[in-house]
Amino acid sequence: MRILMVSEDLPGDQVGGLGKHVVTLANRLLQEGHAVEILGRGDRSSADPARQIGFAGRFRPGFAIARPGWKEAQLGMFNPLKRPYFARRIARAIDAHAAGFDVVHYHGHLPMTGLYVRDGINFVQTRHDQGSECLTHLRFVDGAVCGRLAPGACTACSARHAGPNPGPVRTVLTALAVSGYRSQAARAFARHKTVFVSDFLRRRFLRAVPDADLSRSRVIPNLVDYACLRALALAAPMPQAGEVVLAGRLDTGKGFAEFLDAAAGRLPLQARLTVVGDGPQRAALERRHAGPQVRFLGWQDHAATMALAARAHLCVVPSVCEEACSTAVLEALALGRGCLALARGGTPELAQYVQYPGQLALAPAMPQLVARLARLLAAAPPPSPIAPPAGFGADAARLLPTLLELYAEPADLLDRHLHLEQRRHAG
Repeated sequence: MRILMVSEDLPGDQVGGLGKHVVTLANRLLQEGHAVEILGRGDRSSADPARQIGFAGRFRPGFAIARPGWKEAQLGMFNPLKRPYFARRIARAIDAHAAGFDVVHYHGHLPMTGLYVRDGINFVQTRHDQGSECLTHLRFVDGAVCGRLAPGACTACSARHAGPNPGPVRTVLTALAVSGYRSQAARAFARHKTVFVSDFLRRRFLRAVPDADLSRSRVIPNLVDYACLRALALAAPMPQAGEVVLAGRLDTGKGFAEFLDAAAGRLPLQARLTVVGDGPQRAALERRHAGPQVRFLGWQDHAATMALAARAHLCVVPSVCEEACSTAVLEALALGRGCLALARGGTPELAQYVQYPGQLALAPAMPQLVARLARLLAAAPPPSPIAPPAGFGADAARLLPTLLELYAEPADLLDRHLHLEQRRHAG
């Protein structure tokens, strides 16, 4: 097949989880003999964007999303016009580049983009986070998971600097933005094939939009390049006793601050924490926690990060937000390392990919996670590596057939959807 991947997260010097997933998927499809290209941003300077992101195919600069803030933070409200504006911009780029491709697969942050692509394009999108109905994508506010559903309640994020009383104008405009956003997302899901990376994510959208038509959706988890990870596991030295690796973006909701605060003074003397990643919290966390037991390496490329994890005693994924489908957890499991995380979001669904009993340890809250980590580090040295199995449940080799089957499904969803709507109105 000829496949065009699309993402506004690419290219970039430091590619996050969504972008890495796109590159991993695209490279694996290339290896399987498909013709794959990536359409991304044209406003990020790079002499060789494909090489910068580790993509073995052609990268097409297609659209710009510079200065997307629209002063929402200063005004203390979500703007109803902002996100549809940028979705149309991406859709225009898709229209301009889609000729000759059998399918366009969008991985991004604007779920309504499918509303604006021209008829006849075989369009698929993957939803990687709660951005289908939450404008911050995280559903995390004031240090806790957000359970608010009323659109007007989203002023807790849009007007967080305006004090406890954001006022009626901010509340009304934010409610319009959120309700419109959710409605547009639902309409796009009804028109086009949609992938949710966990059943948790699909259910969360239905909680916010109960009447949404998700009959064209599928649940397909994030995939990993198991052949690469298995080779790393086989080449890794013996696990280092007490060595704990945490990797990710050091930002709100990712749990690094909460974990390090809870772990301070509570781990065995032989414990050594290696924090891999960058983000807005890094400087403050280094000042507060860097020392003999905790080192911060900053951002590392994927290969270096996986090599560190492969020789660790244990891996910790400390997210306090509800991760939809944590690639960090999947990678730790694929490497054969024990992994600790909170039992939130889609993480419990990943227990189906463990290689041995107890490999994924889930805790209800951070104090229990730290206590369990302390017990595991103090109880015994890390187990000797076992030969990694030939296959892994979230390997691209196992998941690609399902995705290719979805690509090949008929794409006349818009006509069918409109026909059903006409029949309902006629009845």
